[in-house]
Amino acid sequence: MPSSSHPPPPDRSPRPPQGPGPCGPVPRPRDGMGIAALVLGLSALVLFWTVLPGVVLGVPAVVFGLVGHRRAARGEAGNGRMALTGAVTGLVGLVLSAALVAASPAFLGSDAVDDFRACLRDASDSTERGRCVEEFRDRLW
Repeated sequence: MPSSSHPPPPDRSPRPPQGPGPCGPVPRPRDGMGIAALVLGLSALVLFWTVLPGVVLGVPAVVFGLVGHRRAARGEAGNGRMALTGAVTGLVGLVLSAALVAASPAFLGSDAVDDFRACLRDASDSTERGRCVEEFRDRLW
């Protein structure tokens, strides 16, 4: 088999090579915070309408995203954009959950909800309760 005169292609992997470097072992990138931020941030964004998961997942997504982004800025991690994306999606999920919590008292204290509660309270059977639900739905939409 004839040998090729071309050198092998350079390694284009984003991770630095493992093993000893010129000044000792090369540390592995610390990408865990950025990955966690992205997973938590996307989860917070998808689940914001359930309020509690939007807040519970959004806060750590922002914190982990900022820590991961700082690590990337110092060269300790290689996923700075991922960490920043996680922080932003976590913040958006958090803000949407907070807006939902802020709007809830206004909705729950509205005349439509009060009338619906009174209708359900006065309904004697499932047919009347169904009529209450239909009237409430028609009033909202």
